[in-house]
Amino acid sequence: METHQMFGLANALAAAKSRQDLPAAMKLFHPDMLLEAPAFGTKARGLAENEATLARFFVSFPDYDVALDGHAGNGETLICWGTARMTMTGDRFGVTPNDRRAVLPVVIQFGFKDGLIARERFIFDLSELCAQSGVSTDAVRNKLFPQRPSVPVAAE
Repeated sequence: METHQMFGLANALAAAKSRQDLPAAMKLFHPDMLLEAPAFGTKARGLAENEATLARFFVSFPDYDVALDGHAGNGETLICWGTARMTMTGDRFGVTPNDRRAVLPVVIQFGFKDGLIARERFIFDLSELCAQSGVSTDAVRNKLFPQRPSVPVAAE
């Protein structure tokens, strides 16, 4: 796939997500779609999981908007960088946000299959999102990544 074709799909996805247009976004996904957001610790596989994940994301960030400022590709993978603007809402993360819109640099890695987006890895700084949203990063991390109770180790 040519880089300009890959970027066309990535840009169309960015526009659909910025409108919170779930049906338009879903049309761009391959049936094997894998969406990863390491900062949230989430992975969605397949169309049904991706649709549910994006719907939940739009509830948490109803004014989500992303602008892709640049990109580079090698025929298989596309890397885009830009700026996401979003307001954390609700209690999904176990905190009460300040209702201010966060502005974050983002990097997004895309993979493609059969002329569709087959993988998206959305990378941003969770600590910066929390700081701009007026919430504790530790509290959000504890909600997203619950700690397992430590098991005492017997002395030898």
